[in-house]
Amino acid sequence: MKKMELIAPCHFGLEAVLKREITELGYEIAEVEDGRVTFYGDADALCRANVFLRTAERILLKVGSFTAVSFEELFEKTRRLPWEEYIPKNGRFWVAKAASVKSKLFSPSDIQSVMKKAMVRRMQESYHLEWFPEDGAAYPVRVFLMKDVVTVGIDSSGVSLHKRGYREVAGKAPITETLAAALIMLTPWRKERILVDPFCGSGTFPIEAAMMAANIAPGMNRSFLAEEWGNLVPKKLWYDVIDEANDMAEDGISADIQGYDADGSVIRIARRNAKEAGVEKLIHFQERSVEELSHPKKYGFVITNPPYGERLEEKKDLPQLYRTFGDRFRELDAWSAYMITSYEDAQKYFGRKADKNRKIYNGMLKTYYYQFLGPKPPKRTKGA
Repeated sequence: MKKMELIAPCHFGLEAVLKREITELGYEIAEVEDGRVTFYGDADALCRANVFLRTAERILLKVGSFTAVSFEELFEKTRRLPWEEYIPKNGRFWVAKAASVKSKLFSPSDIQSVMKKAMVRRMQESYHLEWFPEDGAAYPVRVFLMKDVVTVGIDSSGVSLHKRGYREVAGKAPITETLAAALIMLTPWRKERILVDPFCGSGTFPIEAAMMAANIAPGMNRSFLAEEWGNLVPKKLWYDVIDEANDMAEDGISADIQGYDADGSVIRIARRNAKEAGVEKLIHFQERSVEELSHPKKYGFVITNPPYGERLEEKKDLPQLYRTFGDRFRELDAWSAYMITSYEDAQKYFGRKADKNRKIYNGMLKTYYYQFLGPKPPKRTKGA
């Protein structure tokens, strides 16, 4: 099968997590840059990456990269790319998104317009056609410019991969599924350990953890644009990959995963989302405030996304909220806590300096992932 270069964008600051995921799937890494990981694979890899990767935002089929400092150069070098190898005569093609950082060409709309014209010119020359019906499968192009280097890929995913298909309705200030999965992967949590989210909202942290515990592939219940790319990806590959995902899912496992929220309406949404994800039996959701955070067992994990106070009227409540959270956490025996927040006084009111702190961009919002590490549980002796 033909070797391809595939690009997987991700949240800034979480490239190492995605790199590890891709390596564990069995693929060779080509390059790691801010906000994306490029790797080598074939058509099967394109299917498996879409279905199995928990932290990638989408999977792009790389068409090429080049340097361009003028629109003339952008046109000519886009025209030289072998578009006919990827897009059939009746394919629908357009430049869906252009992003530019520290480059001489910075207007997204102009970049999109020039590149579309160049693509049409190349296809006219290759197919000996003046006009294209564009009534077939979709081939949306995404382009990144970084320091005048243009990287061009065709989006195989369609709707972003954070849309797993289980969260039709989100609570207030939701965290995306891909970000939640990555943050869990940055902890030593495993399915045998306790996990509690005392600000669970629509349930994303507990649901992503439960899907990991049951080995449920994040993309097995949704569709992808490249399913219609018969010229590049045989339909049978998608069936084979979904069969692989079904075989890997573990039925009958148990876990101690809990989600609390003071708002009963979002707890109802969380339960519905967990049912859609097929993990409702693995999570205990409860209408409960952070003041009631407790657990009788040792060595558990709190992984959460507490309120940031985006609205001015909420800001006054944050000191007491974080103080209460810190007080309740200290009552837990030998636990670890991980929280993502943009609230700059989080550590102050939580009452403890984080052992580790990681800056992560949640969209355009700069957040911090504070990690308060508890002791490791003793190793089990053989036969115990």
